[in-house]
Amino acid sequence: MTTNKAIIFDSSTLISLSMNGLFDELRDLKKIFGGYFFITKDVKREIIDKPLTIKRFELEAIRLKELLDEGVLEMPSALGINEKDLYKDLEKLKNIANTTFRSKQNSIYIIDSGEMSCLVLSKVLAEKGIKNVVAVDERTIRMLCEKPDNLKKLLEKKLHTSISALEENFKYFKGFKFIRSSELLYVSYKKGLVKLKGPMVLDALLYAVKFKGCAISDEEIKEIERIR
Repeated sequence: MTTNKAIIFDSSTLISLSMNGLFDELRDLKKIFGGYFFITKDVKREIIDKPLTIKRFELEAIRLKELLDEGVLEMPSALGINEKDLYKDLEKLKNIANTTFRSKQNSIYIIDSGEMSCLVLSKVLAEKGIKNVVAVDERTIRMLCEKPDNLKKLLEKKLHTSISALEENFKYFKGFKFIRSSELLYVSYKKGLVKLKGPMVLDALLYAVKFKGCAISDEEIKEIERIR
């Protein structure tokens, strides 16, 4: 395995893949990727530790734990990274993110610890010269990093109120790269890793993750299908 590239998985992407039974594709993608598939302690808590205590989610958590036990998913300690060190920046950045947008009454909470831990790990890996992307299906964190002005407009639309933004905070969230489960599945499809065959398979895969939480529009799906 090369040690100069990694994908950092947020809970949302792994849940999208899990709910559609696409772990074999993830295993095969890891083999050809040749880098790390990381999850943080906070993400592990969200997708394995806590769900193992809830009967409704127990089976899904067992399957995700199996990926971790197999080494398909890995913790940052695989690179000698102490996760306690991540928390020095995590709480600071989380507080900045969650005070960036404000209604007349209060600040708007937009990012949780799992998502923020992925960003902090991404920064640490970049400092070590390891190219990385964050796999996340939720759009809020991506919009904060890529198009914060659009996030302000989205929040105004959702909350039906005027929103102000501390634009000086935007600089803390620049430079991150993202990928969604939809793009991961597209790569799997192009590489011949998807076991299902036929002209409708790619369309079915993309819509499957869309309906399980991946923030991808119908127009984006059509664009992906045009370039296959």
